[in-house]
Amino acid sequence: MIGANLAVGKEWGLAVTTTFGAFAVSLLALFGLADMAGLPLLSSSLGAQSRFALDAGLVVTAAAAGGFLFRPLRKDVSGFLPIDPDSPVHLIALVFAVALLGLQVTSIAFTDVLASNNSQPPLSLLDLLEGELPFLVTAIVGVGIFIRRTPAEAAQRLGVVVPTWWQITFALACAGIFFAFSEASGALSQIWTPDLAHRVDQTSQHVFGQLSVPWWGIVAIAVIPGICEELLFRGALQPRIGLLFTALLFASVHTEYGISFDTLSVFVIAIGLGFIRKYTNTTTSAASHISYNLLVGINLAGAALGIAVVAEAALIGISGYAILNERRRRAAGPA
Repeated sequence: MIGANLAVGKEWGLAVTTTFGAFAVSLLALFGLADMAGLPLLSSSLGAQSRFALDAGLVVTAAAAGGFLFRPLRKDVSGFLPIDPDSPVHLIALVFAVALLGLQVTSIAFTDVLASNNSQPPLSLLDLLEGELPFLVTAIVGVGIFIRRTPAEAAQRLGVVVPTWWQITFALACAGIFFAFSEASGALSQIWTPDLAHRVDQTSQHVFGQLSVPWWGIVAIAVIPGICEELLFRGALQPRIGLLFTALLFASVHTEYGISFDTLSVFVIAIGLGFIRKYTNTTTSAASHISYNLLVGINLAGAALGIAVVAEAALIGISGYAILNERRRRAAGPA
């Protein structure tokens, strides 16, 4: 991303960036073809059918991502997405976003990701930081901080602003709605796919169990992903690749849920966060994401749940009133 930002505005920029993208997708395709030909590049524990499916998925992913190396396709996409077909940054963003989505979907579809996650050690704070900080770095570097933009301009591009009081209230209200939706989705999962729901719960307990006991662990699980993921997905990517594709990409990186109601729930919540970003800013979507994560980590029950329901109703009412007032103020124009 640094190279792509440095190439912006240069005569050689697009050609060099296209060459780099072609090299990356070619490596991906060659990896799949080589394993398909018999080289033991993937895990030996995979069955023949799963191995072939993964190899084919890698090749298809490389082809799909490679399509955006061609300007006519980027030009067509620019008709409904706010991208510049001649921007080296937008070229790399499209290629790598499609590649990441393809890799994640292939992994979820053709491997037992739940079993794989259960075989790994529980997540530690260091693991959490190592997994989330690349999102933060990619977002900040991707918008060209210190290259094309000053820190203030980069923050503006990412949608990082000081929120108003009603935006924070709105974020909290949305977090409660997301939590209620997640709980309803979990209940349906227990009814319709009880075995899968049990496996997902076991995996979540295994992956996050080490961090979910101390209070600071719950806070870390809430705050670190809430900031890092929102800056990349809603802050950097959504304004360029669109709300729906961003939500798909966001859901795909949460492989700990496999193919389940929980993954569908993540996708729907990602759409909700996308609308928050679209109509307010990334700070508000991050506040909502963090609040939702806290609600999940606290696991409300009993009297606390009753208090939360009353508070949620109040937040929704206040948010609705504030949004209506804001719309009236904008419609009236300057005094």
